[in-house]
Amino acid sequence: MRKRRVSFVLRLSESEHSHLMKGVKSTGLPRETFIRSLILGYIPKAKPPPDYYAMMRELHAIGNNLNQLAAKANATGHLDSIFFQQEADRLRKSVQHIQQAVTAPEKGAS
Repeated sequence: MRKRRVSFVLRLSESEHSHLMKGVKSTGLPRETFIRSLILGYIPKAKPPPDYYAMMRELHAIGNNLNQLAAKANATGHLDSIFFQQEADRLRKSVQHIQQAVTAPEKGAS
C-alpha cells in the first residue's frame, strides 16, 4: 500500500516550470523527490561529475589495500599495525567527507 495518498495539481508558468526542470535535471532526482526535498527544507545538490565516482572507487581501493597491508603486517609482525589502522581510519573519514560534501543535500532556510 502506498504511503503517499495525497496528490494535487500544481499550475506553473513557463518560467517557473523551466526553473523547476533545470533544478531537477542538475540533481538527477525524479521531479517528485526534488519537490519533496524542497518542502522538507532541503536544497538538493547537483549531481556529482562523472569523475567523482572514479575518484571514490580509487580511494576505496587504496583503503582496501591499506587494510590488507595492516592485516598482513599484524600477522607477520613486520609493520606497525597501529599506524596503518590510523591511516585506514583517516582514509575512511576522507571518503565520507568527500561523499558528504558532494552528494548530501543542504538544509535551506525555513
